[in-house]
Amino acid sequence: MDSALLNLIFFSEKRKDLLLFLKTGPKTLEEIKETLSITSVSILPQLKKLKEKQLIIQQNKNYELTLIGKVIIEKMESFIDTCKLFEENFEYWSERNLQEIPIPFRKRLGELGKCTLKKPDLNHMFELNREFVVELFKSDYVFSFVAYFHPAFASVYTELAEKGTEIAFLLTEKVFQRFKIDYREVLIKLLSFNNVKMFIHPDEIKIAGLTVTDRFLLLSLFPKKGHFDRESLMCHEAKSLLWGKELFDYLLEKAKEVEKV
Repeated sequence: MDSALLNLIFFSEKRKDLLLFLKTGPKTLEEIKETLSITSVSILPQLKKLKEKQLIIQQNKNYELTLIGKVIIEKMESFIDTCKLFEENFEYWSERNLQEIPIPFRKRLGELGKCTLKKPDLNHMFELNREFVVELFKSDYVFSFVAYFHPAFASVYTELAEKGTEIAFLLTEKVFQRFKIDYREVLIKLLSFNNVKMFIHPDEIKIAGLTVTDRFLLLSLFPKKGHFDRESLMCHEAKSLLWGKELFDYLLEKAKEVEKV
């Protein structure tokens, strides 16, 4: 792609928004004006430029992407989504160890969409985030991977199991051993539920935590330096839930189910 084409696409919000809008299919001039809140005088020159570069074509009264346009937009949308993700919580992302996110999922980080940074309450440092717990109890299923131990896991996940929530719990070997030593009776009780499955991953995974349900995704990453501060990102968009479920399944491939303690 030459620089002229890059400039054409990214140096105009009108053209960028227009191309993204046309990704959903052919549109009339009136539909474009109404959706983008723009006038004919403002948009017609942009349509002309995009037609000249063969990114769009006009079929009767409809404008639509060419094959070249479709290929570019597919990549452009992913790029824009990723930039927005990092920009919204830049300090968090810049200080985290992204190396441990498997490459196929690192490339798809833009799918997380709009996420909210959750910081621990200094007055309740030994408790789980309240919004996280509330959302857990509204969920039909909960798939969690954790590489760190939190005492509240025992009581929260026991309550979830008792209310019938489908639970898949994936732990590192170290976390499982800590659970077994400090909360052996709770562990035995959890494994007695038909709606609970527990797995151990053989590797020392450096993703702090991943929880995905039918309602939300919570992602926690270890910092590059210093101690784990338990800051997490909570996401609710459908794409983020799919990303989280697929990452959980990916981690589960090497895991071994715990049958008994």
